[in-house]
Amino acid sequence: MTTTTGPAADYWEPLWAQGRRYRQLDDAEKHLLEEHLGTGRDRPALDIGCGDGSLARCLTGLGYRTTGIDCSPSALALAAARPPGPGRAPLWRCVDFTTDDLGTLPEPAYAVITCRLVYRWIDDKDVFLDRVRRLLTPGGVFWVVTEIAGRRPAAGPSQDLGITPEQAELLTAGWSAVRTADLDVLRCYALRP
Repeated sequence: MTTTTGPAADYWEPLWAQGRRYRQLDDAEKHLLEEHLGTGRDRPALDIGCGDGSLARCLTGLGYRTTGIDCSPSALALAAARPPGPGRAPLWRCVDFTTDDLGTLPEPAYAVITCRLVYRWIDDKDVFLDRVRRLLTPGGVFWVVTEIAGRRPAAGPSQDLGITPEQAELLTAGWSAVRTADLDVLRCYALRP
């Protein structure tokens, strides 16, 4: 595993290293994931910003050949230390999806690309989405789970972790199919080229 340096790693690495943890997958989210992505049949999947690896392990359980990437070595160490679950263990790679060479990924293209609780933090969303589109196979699915602005009760501007309507519009523009499902403050997007 290589280490990544840069603004994203400089921000996230100390948080993971200090023991910060984030919202875990629940049964409702797992059900939506299975409903929108289906079984993997050993097709490749990429989980961007995999953190502790919960979503990557879920994808592997659905039968995908999964790679989890994150810019934080501490997050990846946590992911690698957890039991893999059913099926083969995911691969873990220290990669900043926004800046690193994507040619170093183990697959040239992916049937599923996931991005859970990460999209809001991406500075240049146009470039990010272009990189996703280049890696997604024809007929593939880009699965995004993100908080929506204004849904958190009593959230002030500094507490609102959601994307704006304009950011949601940018996310969904240019896809041939867009399906959404809501989970409390979260919205799940299944986007197809």
